[in-house]
Amino acid sequence: MRVLLFILMQAAVLVVVGVVGSILMSLLGIRLSPGNYAGLFVMCAIFGSVGSIVSLFMSKSMCKRAYGVEVITQPRNNAEAFLLKEISSMAQRAGIAMPEVGIYYSAEPNAFATGASKDAALVAVSSGLLNNMNADEVRGVLGHEISHISNGDMVTMTLLQGVLNTFVYFFSYIIAQALSGFLNRSSDENSSGGGNFFVFYMVNSLLQMLFGILATIISMWFSRYREYRADAGSADLEGTDRMISALQALQRMKDLNVQKEGQFSALCINGGVSVSELFMSHPPLEKRIAALRARGR
Repeated sequence: MRVLLFILMQAAVLVVVGVVGSILMSLLGIRLSPGNYAGLFVMCAIFGSVGSIVSLFMSKSMCKRAYGVEVITQPRNNAEAFLLKEISSMAQRAGIAMPEVGIYYSAEPNAFATGASKDAALVAVSSGLLNNMNADEVRGVLGHEISHISNGDMVTMTLLQGVLNTFVYFFSYIIAQALSGFLNRSSDENSSGGGNFFVFYMVNSLLQMLFGILATIISMWFSRYREYRADAGSADLEGTDRMISALQALQRMKDLNVQKEGQFSALCINGGVSVSELFMSHPPLEKRIAALRARGR
């Protein structure tokens, strides 16, 4: 039900974008028939959403290949047995199906959750995390990942990205069309009206880049928000002290392991670095710890 409501909310946002675009086109003097306008909007929505949706449904297989995740079917040692037992217990308490559980070999202490739905998810943990954290700290991390799944974060991020991409394509197109049309009308007296395709292409490309930066800032803000929510969810599942201990352990180890920004860094509990917090997928660890302490009080 929550995902359905979120989809309806995104549809409402797209309708608002379409109405605003119609008003903007009228102000800029762009004339399109209702059919052509609807076609342009639908095309932008498709281009904006298809890539995100395909990535969502391929996320598990892509992450398994990218990280070399070994899915645990039968535990081979105490660490694997511990992971299966704890994740099974947390999934049951969170009201979701048992996700696939995997380990990947990396000195970087990290973990991530992904999947197209709550009932078809994957939780993967790095060997560096297992080797450098005690049992309670690992439980805090696992609770964080289970909370991402129960919150439906993978789906909501996909829908948000689709809306933002539509915004970028649609408004870049109509503003570039308005500017090239204005320049074309200005040059009609001295030309045969061959159009300003080059101007349209350059302006459209520039606006896509600028609007893309704005869309990234919005997407990263929401990503940071969902990290706070997942931390709070882990605190509810496993206790605030365990989640704080897990973040403190990551904080102690961050100087020993340089975090790299990569294609899947937003999935991990310990995000990549950035020149500005505006472009960070995760809040700084000290802010996450402070938020948990404030929540406890």
